[in-house]
Amino acid sequence: MPAKARSRPMPESLLGRMLTNTVWLLGGKGFGAICSLLYLAILTRSLGLKGFGHFSLIFGTSQALVAIAGFQTWRIVVRYGAEHVHNKNWGAFGRLSMLCGILDVLGAIVGSVIAWVVFYQFGDALDINPDLVGTAFWFSVAALWAIVSAPTGIVRALDRFDAATYVEAIVPVGRLIAAVGIWLTGPSLVRFLIAWAVIDLIEAALYWALARYLAPDAINWRVMRQWREALHENLGIVRFFLVTFATATVDAAIRNGPLLAVGYFAGTKAAGLFRLAQQLSQGLGKLSTLLTRSAYAEIARARFAAASGEFRKLVIHTSLLAGGASALIVVLAIVLGKQLLALLGGDAFGAAHVILVPLTIGAAFELASVAFEPVLHSTGNARQALGAKLFSLAALAVSISIFAPTHTATGIGWAVAIAGAIAYIFAGIMAWRKLDTPPPPASAD
Repeated sequence: MPAKARSRPMPESLLGRMLTNTVWLLGGKGFGAICSLLYLAILTRSLGLKGFGHFSLIFGTSQALVAIAGFQTWRIVVRYGAEHVHNKNWGAFGRLSMLCGILDVLGAIVGSVIAWVVFYQFGDALDINPDLVGTAFWFSVAALWAIVSAPTGIVRALDRFDAATYVEAIVPVGRLIAAVGIWLTGPSLVRFLIAWAVIDLIEAALYWALARYLAPDAINWRVMRQWREALHENLGIVRFFLVTFATATVDAAIRNGPLLAVGYFAGTKAAGLFRLAQQLSQGLGKLSTLLTRSAYAEIARARFAAASGEFRKLVIHTSLLAGGASALIVVLAIVLGKQLLALLGGDAFGAAHVILVPLTIGAAFELASVAFEPVLHSTGNARQALGAKLFSLAALAVSISIFAPTHTATGIGWAVAIAGAIAYIFAGIMAWRKLDTPPPPASAD
């Protein structure tokens, strides 16, 4: 049987389709953001500045490992699977999905080995309490095996962002319920970490179940056991994987490196302040994540299914929308940031406002550039997207080395802003130069 259809039809225009998907994501993430602010307030007030600092370092390290080991296989599924879905070639789509699922498993295995090295050999460098090293390791292992990159790509390639919203709500709701329960029965760092890990594993199982439900002709053992054929059916997939993996690794360093640098240069308490400011800046800039998810899938489809004029129009409108939203979040951070930080963590966390502003500027640049990477990937220029990330990482490393010794957490925040600006400039130039190029063959990646 074909993939399960939506109960309501999608708009005809490309921008309308993308915004509809964004609204579905925004509804789920908006609800999730409220839940996350509530459980974040419980965490900060229950654990205190130093305890929350330990939580932040452990969680941040695990997220860096997930980003590196996750291989970003959802991009592979969307990049190549969009055409299979368009042609209703469910066999090829299933084989591609299985290949990406196997890559997720391999990533979890490799990531677990790296986690052992990081926590048991370099735990002191991260300023992690020796008594928490074992807990931190197993928490990271659980996070790695809860990677849902492949099923996420399946759902996005099927254009079922509406269904994904309900599954993704499991994490914020589950964390809020767990946080309240732990708060009432005796808060401890270990109990919070265990709850977070279990909830992530539940979400992973539900995501695969959703993928199976939406595309039963593709997601079944009869089709998926032939996964090796996907290497021949999707020309250029190995090269595209290597480039996107390298991009994801660099992106992980950009996203999580600053927090670890704060832990190294300034200690656990400063890491707690930085993490709360980072969390709030990411919350204000959440639209960038939502637009990336919907824009990536829609631009991938539009590249081979729409006229070049419509494709260009979609990219321009997306960039204008993202630019306006990026300016708004910076204003919100400046005007309301200090009050929000104090509300979430108490007076001790109000000092993080000087960190919040540059982090929000960095998030704003990321939001403004939301259409650039999908354009480069869909036009067969994934390596140029990687080049922009490498420029950004180099700028981040240089800026941290200059600012961190004297300005510590605040200086590292401004290093993030500088790196975001450089990534925006380079990716923007590359994307606009490739906007009118004809659709490439699959092997061009």
